[in-house]
Amino acid sequence: MDQTLTARGRGWRAHRSITRAFQRAGAALLLGLAAPAHAIDVDAGDYTALPAGTNLGLLYYQHAARDRVYASGNQVAGGSLDSDVGILRYVHFMDIGGFTVDPQFLLPFGKLRASDNLSALGSASGVGDLILAATVWLVNQPDRKQYFGITPFLYVPVGSYDRDKPLNLGENRWKFALQAGYIAPLADKVTLDLVADVTVFGNNTRFGPASATLRQDALAQGQAWLRYHFTDTFDIRGGLSYAFGGETSVNGVSRNDRTNTSKFSVGFAWFPAPSVQVLGTYGQDLSVRNGPMENSRFNVRLLKVF
Repeated sequence: MDQTLTARGRGWRAHRSITRAFQRAGAALLLGLAAPAHAIDVDAGDYTALPAGTNLGLLYYQHAARDRVYASGNQVAGGSLDSDVGILRYVHFMDIGGFTVDPQFLLPFGKLRASDNLSALGSASGVGDLILAATVWLVNQPDRKQYFGITPFLYVPVGSYDRDKPLNLGENRWKFALQAGYIAPLADKVTLDLVADVTVFGNNTRFGPASATLRQDALAQGQAWLRYHFTDTFDIRGGLSYAFGGETSVNGVSRNDRTNTSKFSVGFAWFPAPSVQVLGTYGQDLSVRNGPMENSRFNVRLLKVF
């Protein structure tokens, strides 16, 4: 066989393989970074009910770095993909029919940027989709430090979205999630938080330059936290989470990109004043089957009670 043709054939196959890898990487990144969180992450203590009439103002900041993208458990791309995402959140506690309820909204904003071998993905900035939520506490026992609540979330597609860009903060689709959280003391200074949720997705009918239709199966996640309370105003915490499901299809063709992601987090929470809390966590992914893998994630949260 002509060696020139053989070399060209090999070159074409290599080019096609790399192109497909980047296409799959771009698709995974689009889904993984279209919103501040792929699933509904919570901080330990989030399911603590406060007295009716209490208001909370919160500001979140997260920096995450990713250096690998996986498809079917295999690395398909390397490079650098960083995100700097903030969230403005307002919560109001009230009493409805004897139950504590906290209507709230969350507005994400920030920037995504790719570099090195992923630089073709470019960057994106703006606001994410508005999130409306309200927890209803079915168990509210402050004297026993035991709580159980259920929270519906509605994602309103008002965020920044450009179908010609592989990275976006908005998703151009409605989403609905239902989450349940339980808090109970295990010992005098140790508290357990257990949280589970499932998210269902509307269709994005303007997916990609060809305005294809993106569909996604339900995505589920489980989270567990342990907190050790040194004092009433300072604790350290560690958590594990696992998300699964969420396989997507474009124009009816499955992309075999089911989520199977586990991660850990460690951190602290401190009240320097009775009405102010500072929370910080560090985490990273332990395993990723499809999508970008976070090699580091830093979260800071400021909370004001008023």
